[in-house]
Amino acid sequence: MEYRYQPNGVCSYEMIIEVEEDTIKKVTIVGGCAGNTKGISKLVEGMKIDEVIEKLKGTPCRDRGTSCPDQLARALEEIKKNK
Repeated sequence: MEYRYQPNGVCSYEMIIEVEEDTIKKVTIVGGCAGNTKGISKLVEGMKIDEVIEKLKGTPCRDRGTSCPDQLARALEEIKKNK
């Protein structure tokens, strides 16, 4: 199933997340720091949703109080809640 998420407080403006059961199949982050977002996307592919949330939630970027990794964790929490 494909989910779309609009992150808040970061440079990226859309996250497209493909999930099969409780496993992340693919993540595409539109906008943001290209190297970082592509790296994050590749690292989380094949991982369980809960594991990614645990590792990425609360990761800060400068003084924003959030980051692209944190926003990805929030998107995954939303996916879990709406399943």
